[in-house]
Formats: sequence, C-alpha cells, structure tokens
Amino acid sequence: MSERQKRENRAGWLFMLPAMVLFITLVIFPVIMSLFLSFTKWNFLSGVSGIKWVGLSNFVKLLTRDRKFSIALANTFIYAVTTAPVSIVLALIFAYMINDKVYLKKFNRMCFFIPYISSMVALSAVFRFLFRSDGPINSVLIHVFHVSVVPEWLTSTSLCKIPIICVMIYAGIGYSLIVYMAALQNVPGELYDAAAVDGAGNVRTFWKITIPLVSPTTFYLSIVRLIAAFKVFTAINVMGMADTAPSIVTQIYTNAFGAYEFGNASAEAWILVFIILVITGIQFLAQKKWVVY
Repeated sequence: MSERQKRENRAGWLFMLPAMVLFITLVIFPVIMSLFLSFTKWNFLSGVSGIKWVGLSNFVKLLTRDRKFSIALANTFIYAVTTAPVSIVLALIFAYMINDKVYLKKFNRMCFFIPYISSMVALSAVFRFLFRSDGPINSVLIHVFHVSVVPEWLTSTSLCKIPIICVMIYAGIGYSLIVYMAALQNVPGELYDAAAVDGAGNVRTFWKITIPLVSPTTFYLSIVRLIAAFKVFTAINVMGMADTAPSIVTQIYTNAFGAYEFGNASAEAWILVFIILVITGIQFLAQKKWVVY
C-alpha cells in the first residue's frame, strides 16, 4: 500500500469517526444495555447499585402471568393484521387507478402522500376529534342514518381500537401508493395491450397481470408495514388509549418511564424484537410461493 493510499484511508476513518461514535453511543450501547437489563430487576430510581440479576424471570412472568402484557400483545397483533393488509390493498388499487390516464395525476398522488409525511401527532388529534362522541362521525350517524344511540368510540373497550386502526391505515397508504406507482412503471405496456386484444377486462387484467408483476413490491411493503404496525405508539398515546387499548410499545413506555421498571420494559422490548424477526423470517420463507421475480 502506497503512502498516498494510507493517507486517504486515515482521512476516510477520520471522516467516519464522528458518525461511528454517535452510532455506538446511541444505538449499539443502548441495545447491549437493554439486553443486559432484560435479565435483571431494576428500578431506575435505585441507581446502578439497585440492579439485581434475575435471569429469565422477567420473560417467564411476562409470558405466563402478566395480564397487561397479554392484552397489549393481543392488541398489537390486531393492529398488525388489520392495518398492514388493508393499507397495502388500498394503496395498490389507488395506485393502479391513478397510474392510468386520469386528470390531475400529480395532484392526486400528492394528496395521498401528504398524510404519510404529516405529523402522526396531528393526524391522531384530527381522528380523535372525528371520533368524539359529539364529533362529525357520530353527527353523520345521527342526522343521516338516524342512529338513536351513537357509539362511544374513544371510551368503549370493544370499539376503541377502530380509531387507531383508521388513522394507521390513513397514514400508511401514501408511502405504499408511491412505491406501487414506481413499480407499475416497470410493468410492460405490451402486456396490457395484448390483454385488451384478447378481450380481458380491467378486473381480469389487474388480477392476472398487475398483481403478479408487482408482487416483489407487495412483499417489501408487507414487511415494512407489519413492522410499522407492531411499533404503533403515537396514535394510541395521543388518543388517550394507553390504558384501554395498549400496544406492546405503549406497555414498554409505561413500565420504563411510568413505573421505572427497566428490567420488565427491556424484556418486553426483546420479546417484540423476537416476534418481528420470526414474522419477517416466515415472510421470507413464504415469498417463494407467491412472489414473481
């Protein structure tokens, strides 16, 4: 190696050093500490001297005896299996429609994408207003559908998940739609022309040509949207449903910064990581049967 190459290598490492220090300090070190704390019982207020090693006790307790965690786990799966598929399907349908010869294509694309780049706090506040007992949705039910007893969307234990699911779907469509529109640009137009010559309608063309050829994009979005759904936090917190419809992440936050039980919170975080890894692994194994490359 020449002297010039050595100087360039040293300069490269110097440029990388600040980013590496930040990455190690803000990512690697917290991950290692979280893994360590998941095997301990530690109240943050007791200081470092209060850390007590308990082994797998936190995990056993969470998976067998902790009812709050069981409810949060069930809610998280409900959010994931409802919001991810629905947002992907709607995004594909809208992308297919907008990608065709329609007026104001760029404007429509922007309208769909704005919710994705908007603040989730603001969107959640808007949906909280929409679903209030005296909000617009209940007003429509009363004056248009003549419903005598309107639902209590934000307080009913059986209905409180619906506003959260709605805001997550609304916020998630935009990104998926933009990705699908990019994928649709790569679908050969000759296939649609041949289908039209053969007399295939729009529905059959969409089912037999569009869906198979954008399946790699669907696979990618299914992973991204499921991970996002498993990490839902802001919508639940802003709508004030951390007690009535908690997710795993809100439960982690409550244990860590409400009860200062960092051992339990860390164990919950690693259970969430394990669930996401398992589901992602299953998706990678299953994609061989339906993704067309």
